[in-house]
Amino acid sequence: MLLPKNSVDKLGFTTIKELIKAHCLSEMGQQMVDKIQVMNNYEQISKFLHQANEFKNILLNDAVLPIHHFFDIKSLANKAKIEGAFLSEEEFYQVQASLTTVFAVIAYFNEREGLYPNLEALFEHLPIEKAILKKIDMVIDQKGKIRPNASRDLLDITSGIAKAEQEARKKIDQIFKNASSNGWTADGSLTVRDGRLCIPLLAENKRKLKGFIHDESASGQTVYMEPEEVFTLNNKIRDLEFDRRREIVKILTALTTDLRPYAPLLLSYHSLLTKLDFVRAKALFAIDIEGEMPIVVNEAKMKLTNARHPLLLLNFKKEQKMVVPLNVSIDEGTRIIVVSGPNAGGKSVCMKTVGLLQMMVQAGLLISAAESSVVGVFKQMFVDIGDDQSIESDLSTYSAHLSKMKEFVEQANGKTLVLIDEFGTGTDPQFGGPIAEAVLESLNHKKVRGMVTTHYSNLKIFASHTEGIENASMLFNNVEMRPLYMLEVGKPGSSYAFEIAQKIGMPQNVLNLAKNKISAGQKKVDTLLVDLEREKKEIFDTKLKLDKQQRRVDELLAENEKLKSYLEENKKTLIKEAKDQAKNIILDANRLVENTISEIKSSNADKEKTRDLREKLNIAVQKNTVKPETPKPVAVEDELKPGDWVKLTDSETTGQVMEILKDSVVIAIGDLRTVAKKKRVVKVSKSSVPKEIRKSFNSNHTSDVASFSPEIDVRGMRTEDALGNIERLFDRALMMGFGNLKIIHGKGDGILRKMIRQYLKKYEQVDRMEDEHLDRGGDGITYVYLK
Repeated sequence: MLLPKNSVDKLGFTTIKELIKAHCLSEMGQQMVDKIQVMNNYEQISKFLHQANEFKNILLNDAVLPIHHFFDIKSLANKAKIEGAFLSEEEFYQVQASLTTVFAVIAYFNEREGLYPNLEALFEHLPIEKAILKKIDMVIDQKGKIRPNASRDLLDITSGIAKAEQEARKKIDQIFKNASSNGWTADGSLTVRDGRLCIPLLAENKRKLKGFIHDESASGQTVYMEPEEVFTLNNKIRDLEFDRRREIVKILTALTTDLRPYAPLLLSYHSLLTKLDFVRAKALFAIDIEGEMPIVVNEAKMKLTNARHPLLLLNFKKEQKMVVPLNVSIDEGTRIIVVSGPNAGGKSVCMKTVGLLQMMVQAGLLISAAESSVVGVFKQMFVDIGDDQSIESDLSTYSAHLSKMKEFVEQANGKTLVLIDEFGTGTDPQFGGPIAEAVLESLNHKKVRGMVTTHYSNLKIFASHTEGIENASMLFNNVEMRPLYMLEVGKPGSSYAFEIAQKIGMPQNVLNLAKNKISAGQKKVDTLLVDLEREKKEIFDTKLKLDKQQRRVDELLAENEKLKSYLEENKKTLIKEAKDQAKNIILDANRLVENTISEIKSSNADKEKTRDLREKLNIAVQKNTVKPETPKPVAVEDELKPGDWVKLTDSETTGQVMEILKDSVVIAIGDLRTVAKKKRVVKVSKSSVPKEIRKSFNSNHTSDVASFSPEIDVRGMRTEDALGNIERLFDRALMMGFGNLKIIHGKGDGILRKMIRQYLKKYEQVDRMEDEHLDRGGDGITYVYLK
């Protein structure tokens, strides 16, 4: 139950319905949208939400549903029920087109059996009677005209008309030719008068031909005559046309008689088309507001995550602004939230967002919140927003509020959602505050769920020590004196009356007078709230900064572990290689010493021979001595630049420089790209590079650039696969000198987007990353700009 009845208007639900109607293809769909209302049947709500969500998935991820024609065949089926009545050619065409759409839609879902169970339920047990369509196809063509061969008699009549028209034309052409040769005709050619083909004759020659004069020119000098011979033929044609009309009526009457038994089935097909149009419109609107299907529970609770007011979201999209998301939870522990804070700080929008999204869910509509949101089902929704004073009922603004409070207190229960804006205002705060507190206490005693907004301090104090009621505030930057539109649950907020008055230029003497007029206790409370707000903001900013630093530390630790593991692995390999090499050196040295001793003995220690042997030993020692490397300064003329050919000093590999990165260079080696320190490469001339390498590189590079697309779609991929594909695209983009990449990852929970951005941040070649324009995908697409 909604109280008052105009709650749908107060919360903007009526506007939502009008926006959905704009997406309907038929008047029948619009009529269904008009009938949308807030429900409290959990099963029905769940069914409608699943239908809208499945249709949204079709629109975003599947082939186009073959919906081409939506006609009101309900009225045609009712007309066909009447004995003696018949449908016209146009009406049969509408039935034909509608049936074609119905059968195409059913075939579409049959091909995807089990994928969209809630949409399939729309035509479950609905018979496919193609005999109707076959009968209509035999009579009506695809353009909605009756076929010439719809019956044997119609074919004969049509042929007779064509033959008579041909004969009449031939005859009048002959007469016109003779009249022209005799000089009887006026300037011009054959013309039509009263639906008859006539010869233009000079008035003085009108008695030289027998025939019927249908018209004459304004001057009277030309008459338009239908020759006697042709007149008879034209009358015959007209008689045949009357016969043709009578035959068409006979055929359409017979076809309508054949259609009459299927009238109930046509009504069922009409119902299916109407529901499809209705669900399609809801799905399209959901896409407009970036709507998701929340978790629906059959309890009086809600937990909204990243919720945004759908109407505000649409308006901000046009202005290319972002809506600050709302996070709020109402359950058994926190039943009522008392929201306070400055004027124009977003309190009312926050409350309206909660109310409107709850209404939308209970009406079977997807909402502009994260799909992890939890939304329950309330049996009643009581709303008090705005001014409801009534001259006719002799109600002032405050009296109207009190009347609503009376109904709320009397009728509310544990399954009621109550939303009250500016609770207790409209009368003397000295009395309005206690009355509002008493109403709030009574509602809390009944375990009511809800949200109220207020500036009253007594309500903030009451909420702070009452179980089931929680304070909340709209955050405010009291340094820049501007609202942040963020809801923070757990503490009340100051109204910032003096601070805002000072910012807008209120005279200081007036402010001082006002401050002296409020009680010391109230002044102390408000000052404490302002200081608390400031300290909370500083703590929040510090926490964000610490979180960022902690993430950086974690990244560095992980990178350090990887590097350590790499070094450990390579250390073992290097030691093994060194040991093997040392072993070989020792074996060679042993052989050399043994040979030297043997030769010395055989030469009886001849001095010359001994000196030669000693020189050989020195040469062998020098050969295995590691000389310390001295850094070689790079001359200005030898400075590397993109396009130069280089060779790696520790191998014979040749490649081309693609990019200079401080002390390193990016080298293209065939289809591969590698990064090497400058001291590991040496510049070589282009002529020294083998032709086949240059030719291969140029041809590969040219064909790669021609076929390369700097755009990738990773929607639906696992994170590891998506990052692997993005890395390969990133490597090729760097090789080919592309300035930016477009990565389509979708929205969802934003996890894939977050992982991709964190992964790309580690590359120093990345300059920045930005979202796509809101109208073209928003944060579902990331543009990566390279340095």
